[in-house]
Amino acid sequence: MFRVLETSRVAKVTGAGSANRTDERFGIHATDLGIMWDGGDGRVFVLFGDTYGRGWGGNGAGPGHADWRRNVLAFSTSRDLTAGLVLDDVVCRPDGGACQVIPSGGGREVTVIPNGGIAVGGKQYVHYMSVRKWGPPGRWRTNHAGIAVSADGGRTWDKPRSARWPNRWRRDSRFQIGAFTRAGEHVYLFGTTSGRYGDAYLARVPPPGLLRTRAFEYWDGSGWTGGERAATPVFAGPVGEMSVGYHAHSGRWLAMHLDERRKGIVLRAAERLTGPWSWGEVLVSGREYPAVYGGFLHPWSLEGPDLYYLVSQWGPYNVFLMRTRLVSA
Repeated sequence: MFRVLETSRVAKVTGAGSANRTDERFGIHATDLGIMWDGGDGRVFVLFGDTYGRGWGGNGAGPGHADWRRNVLAFSTSRDLTAGLVLDDVVCRPDGGACQVIPSGGGREVTVIPNGGIAVGGKQYVHYMSVRKWGPPGRWRTNHAGIAVSADGGRTWDKPRSARWPNRWRRDSRFQIGAFTRAGEHVYLFGTTSGRYGDAYLARVPPPGLLRTRAFEYWDGSGWTGGERAATPVFAGPVGEMSVGYHAHSGRWLAMHLDERRKGIVLRAAERLTGPWSWGEVLVSGREYPAVYGGFLHPWSLEGPDLYYLVSQWGPYNVFLMRTRLVSA
């Protein structure tokens, strides 16, 4: 096992004043999330959420007329994270600014928020949620969640209808927020309901079935079943945005997520994906970093004792690289 020795903020990743100068280089004045995965091509893909350019108000998301893009994608090849996460480039539009990559349908869809990503067989897959309505802080309603796919290195994305979990009225689909990981012959998907107060559930699928939700199996507490409604929690909430990865240094699976009741970013550990999972420890406290959320593991930091990950803060509405040092217990 391990214990947490220390946590520190390394650097601001996005916005004015960041080493990446994303406001000047890519028209990214404000953004959040920063979901990371190994793209399998020597790059780490870094996918941000609602993004704003010139005219951003300076506090939280919006306004919508400030060059709003629902999501933007950047790339990084830096392995030395001690001074920060370097963003090499982005998927861009003709003027050089970052463009929206995963389409948004409009109508009753307010935005499309990415949740987790993974590369399989030369393609990129992203779990996303279609937001129907924002509610009080930490609560919202989705139309559905789904998996988007790119076959051209993240430049263009499809959202097949076969890869969607509808969130029908009063049903609370358990995979509206999701985090991918890979183990053996399956891709695993951790999920929770829309908002930040649900429990965590687990599904798996052979890679050829990634774009067919009917191919997924769900952990029911003792085995795998074909029905989502039979899924039982692998750990209790409240669970917000999350990421999961195998930490070779400790020989444990790690799950990082926002915990609204503990007001911070929590790290849990388990020997198996199905659990039992530890209660976890708060790594980044909202008392020190107000309105913190997110918590997305850098995939190349899972080999050693220094764990690097991205968090967001609502007020500055930008993304920061954090480091936590783990030592054997």
